[in-house]
Amino acid sequence: MTTPNAAASGTFQVGGEATVNRLGFGAMRVTGPGIWGPPQDKAECLRALRRLPELGVTFIDTADSYGPDVSEELIREALHPYGGLLIATKGGLTRGGPDQWTPKGDPDYLIAQAKKSLKKLGVEQIALWQLHRIDPKVPRDEQFGAIRQLLDEGIIRHAGLSEVGVEEIRAAQSVFPVATVQNRYNLADRKSEDVLDYCQGAGIGFIPWYPLAAGDLARPGGPLDAVARAHGATPGQVALAWVLRRSPVMLPIPGTSKVAHLEENVAAAAITLSDEQFEALSEAGRKAA
Repeated sequence: MTTPNAAASGTFQVGGEATVNRLGFGAMRVTGPGIWGPPQDKAECLRALRRLPELGVTFIDTADSYGPDVSEELIREALHPYGGLLIATKGGLTRGGPDQWTPKGDPDYLIAQAKKSLKKLGVEQIALWQLHRIDPKVPRDEQFGAIRQLLDEGIIRHAGLSEVGVEEIRAAQSVFPVATVQNRYNLADRKSEDVLDYCQGAGIGFIPWYPLAAGDLARPGGPLDAVARAHGATPGQVALAWVLRRSPVMLPIPGTSKVAHLEENVAAAAITLSDEQFEALSEAGRKAA
């Protein structure tokens, strides 16, 4: 049996210089219930993280708020010093408890959190730091200015945004180079279609979170199920293959805490959809959105 490898997904250069395999890994799930506290099975989470480079996954996305701190700490324990890996993290959300997320975009806080992530990850410079949310209570230019300062001081190499529209990306680009945008996007959730198109035109990496979701499209006998059967794959794998094909700037980051699920996700990189299958799924997704 051939070992799956994320290299089959092709490559992308983050910020025009840092080459990663396009199928990455989201490290939100290596935490406790509600993305709070330590994971219930730390040993399995560490096994999953250590399996990543063996499967050709070179792009790992986390955040200071996952745990909080837990995800960054486990990544360091499992993978430091990160040879050949790009570890991206995010800041700008605070946690009051399980499943509680509150934006905090005060410039001093963002800068302090980035410096904290630097230490948690054990690096001299964060390869990619992303603003987890634009805080509506703080002028966005002040938040963008903090990012500019982080870049200027060399604390971070590249910067990105999360859950933003095209106008917000353009506003940020007047302050700093936007390397990535991380929005919710999948076969059945296409609200960020215009953002994806803008990113593709600008060479900005688009990181779709929740990329495996397909809603009713995955029901037995549905369009996704039919294509999955044709490929001997799961509906989730086909949904991921569709996302990868949708754009060359797409950097999906399916996450899990289990090695078996990780290997299943990475195997999706080798699925080649025909033009007819891709278009049929695209149309079904548009109708479902």
